[in-house]
Amino acid sequence: MLFRNVNRKWLTVISLIVLMGILAGCGNASSHTAQTEDLHNGNFWEKNVVYYFAKSLDTFADWFGGSYVLAILTLTIIVRSLILPLTIKQVRSSKAMQALQPQLNEIKKKYKDDRQKQQEETMKLFQANKVNPMAGCLPLIIQMPVFIALYNSINWNENIRLEKLFGFVLGEPSPWYFLPILAALTTFVQSKMMQKQQTQAMPGMAMIMTIFPVLIFVMSLSFPAALPLYWVFSNLYTIIQNYFLYVRSSNKGKEVLAK
Repeated sequence: MLFRNVNRKWLTVISLIVLMGILAGCGNASSHTAQTEDLHNGNFWEKNVVYYFAKSLDTFADWFGGSYVLAILTLTIIVRSLILPLTIKQVRSSKAMQALQPQLNEIKKKYKDDRQKQQEETMKLFQANKVNPMAGCLPLIIQMPVFIALYNSINWNENIRLEKLFGFVLGEPSPWYFLPILAALTTFVQSKMMQKQQTQAMPGMAMIMTIFPVLIFVMSLSFPAALPLYWVFSNLYTIIQNYFLYVRSSNKGKEVLAK
């Protein structure tokens, strides 16, 4: 059945994200530092991806008097703004899936004993309405290289590793579980805002959205504090974004119907 296949793909995507994050942490957990320019002598990933993130962070920090906290915030806003068109496409796809739900239920009922026919008819319906059930994966997938590159930039940059925020060092795991808890809470809030749309469009997403904040918390415990800080900034951006894309637009729709 198509939805089961889609759910498996989502679970695969989430699993890969977690695995990549863990591998990034384990593979670069050494305490060595490097100058940004030295990354040009590194491997393909270092000189073609990490270097540009490191250079951007250094540049933004110079703009803000050496503050890498503001540099990370600036980079977050830029990255999230660049993928905003994909996010809007994701929202439109989710709303289209929601609008097709009655027809999908009819197909499921009509071909309940023939899963292959059910899948064929469902795909025809998607194609006829130009709906991509996997559109929601794109913003998440695109952010993953950003996350890993940012991790590498932080882990190798002595200036970031030594900078302090509220008395703790950004290059070390956050004490008192402060940032991991904040990252998990903001992840939970933004997930709840999306849950109604996503779960109606794609059954099974409720479970993924429920466990994702837990995964964020667990991963943040061992990452440098700058990483959950990036997550917090990114989640706050998403919460504001979701307010306009989901909550406000939904309220406007209700006002139009009331009139």
